Amino acid sequence: MSEIGAFLLEKTVVGSVMFGVTLGVVAYATLGERKLSGFFQDRHGPNRAGPWGLFQPIADGVKFFTKEEFIPDRANKALFVIAPTFTFMAAGFLIAVIPFGDRIVVNGREILLQIADVNIGILYILAISSLGVYGVITGGWASNNKYSLMGGLRSSSQMISYEIAMGLAVVALLIDHGTLSLRQIVLNQTGPIWQWSVFTHPLGFIIFYVSAFAEAARIPFDLPEAENELVGGYHTEYSAMKFGLFQFGEYTHMTLASGLIATLYFGGWSIPWLTAPAEPTVWWGLLTFAVFWIKTFFFMFVFIWVRWTLPRFRYDQLMGLGWKKLIPLAVLNILAMAAILIATGGAGME
Repeated sequence: MSEIGAFLLEKTVVGSVMFGVTLGVVAYATLGERKLSGFFQDRHGPNRAGPWGLFQPIADGVKFFTKEEFIPDRANKALFVIAPTFTFMAAGFLIAVIPFGDRIVVNGREILLQIADVNIGILYILAISSLGVYGVITGGWASNNKYSLMGGLRSSSQMISYEIAMGLAVVALLIDHGTLSLRQIVLNQTGPIWQWSVFTHPLGFIIFYVSAFAEAARIPFDLPEAENELVGGYHTEYSAMKFGLFQFGEYTHMTLASGLIATLYFGGWSIPWLTAPAEPTVWWGLLTFAVFWIKTFFFMFVFIWVRWTLPRFRYDQLMGLGWKKLIPLAVLNILAMAAILIATGGAGME
């Protein structure tokens, strides 16, 4: 087999596995949230579809595919149909650059457990994640419903506000690591646990995590779909699989945001005090893959935990937090990191 053919086969297999595992995790994240919600409220979660309710995501998928489609008479039908697909795809494209594990060596060939290790990985993440708002705005406007339109406008202003704070938090991290490659950022955090970025960038981590809640429109920042104010927000008029794609996109965003937090601030797939062997085997790859998902599951649990712990913000409080607190703190964080690197003679980004 030629080098190009081997490369294409490698990326096809790695991409299919990563995409399949991620979609499986996203599907069962819906069950996990409902089970944890029941636990927090001292009740049973789904427990009818299969043993312990394990087939509930499959039942939900069948329900979405078989329910009647509804499109409002005065809606813009083309945009109404495109919007949920666009939202889901924008979240799914993030899978391409996230390092799900270390490299392995098979028959002398090095294989990365990452679809694409590009040297602008962070820029790709910020650019693609910002596209999701277009699906929400389009769906809200195309529905020809005032509540849907209000939800879309809220979502656009919310995402613009918190994307600035998130981007500034990442800038301080990049100044320290001196690279835009997600894999290299993980490699910089290997070794003792205090090498993790969360210990050198605690303020940046907090800003990034809060912004991730707002980006994923999770409580306490779910103002675009506030049921007690907007009926259901931007997806009020959606039903069947179109509504399912909006929900699937939200859980995909939550899952990948958790994985990105683990990558940037908690060492990604790295294991504290354990270094990779000279020729990593498949077992080493599976171990790092499992470590990455364990860290990701923890942050997904926190996303769900916060939902049943904190009340929803008022809209003026939401915008005030983003513009008046998080953005100034993120700027101060950049200045502090630059000052520390200058004082200590750190290299940073050239």
